[in-house]
Amino acid sequence: MTTHLTPVPTGEQIPVTQVRTRTARRETRVPRWTFKLISPIALVALWQVLSSTGVLSDDTLASPATVLETGAELFAEGRLQEAIAVSLQRVGAGLAIGVVAATVLATLSGLFRRGENLIDAPMQMLRTVPVIGLIPLLIIWFGIGEEPKIVLIALAVTFPLYMNIYGGIRNVDAGLVEAAKTLGLGPLAQVRHVILPAAMPNALVGLRYALGSAWLALVFGETINASAGIGYEMNTAREFFQTDVIVVCLVLYALLGLVADFIVRALERVVLAWRPAFSGK
Repeated sequence: MTTHLTPVPTGEQIPVTQVRTRTARRETRVPRWTFKLISPIALVALWQVLSSTGVLSDDTLASPATVLETGAELFAEGRLQEAIAVSLQRVGAGLAIGVVAATVLATLSGLFRRGENLIDAPMQMLRTVPVIGLIPLLIIWFGIGEEPKIVLIALAVTFPLYMNIYGGIRNVDAGLVEAAKTLGLGPLAQVRHVILPAAMPNALVGLRYALGSAWLALVFGETINASAGIGYEMNTAREFFQTDVIVVCLVLYALLGLVADFIVRALERVVLAWRPAFSGK
């Protein structure tokens, strides 16, 4: 088979087709954050329209404009900052206790069979008990001060984090551990360089679940004779049918949870920079 090449006339430019790389195509796309804002903005707009047309009365649900005005008033009075500071202290204390407890228990249970025999069965039984159902016992044991609130948050954090860390350790590829042994790594070196890095993705997912559980437990915990905090403001507003204050408190819970989740996801990008992962099409 003979191939004939057509000569290009002298002085005539050869047409060049530009190939757009994947990076270039991404640069011309609309930023992802704009799509993420569409749904919330549409919901708020619909909410405002229903409130303005009288479909939703203020007694049923305050309008977004009223909620924004109430939030500004609470901020000017300093009540908003005080409530956020108190709630953050409770979540921080409970989260610290829960993270330490879950990490220690999951590590012992995941690394050692004897630890699994002693720890995993009680943890599996206790995690099925509704944490909120423990409030009466916590009040009897710790009184009505800050202790039951912090313990409630710690319990809510411990169980999801334990499950994910334990699962992450037990799902480490056995071939990697054998390779580490072959290379002469001792038990501690195996844990540090192989097992813990491999279990880290599960642990961070568990931390995200734990943060969500912590804010949920805080809502219930602040009903226990609280004199300050977001939950206290919300319960006080409930007694006076102040739907605008209730919505402000709910928005605060949502924003604080969103910020906490954002921090963990940023931590994931730093800690798991070595792991290439699928980020969606």
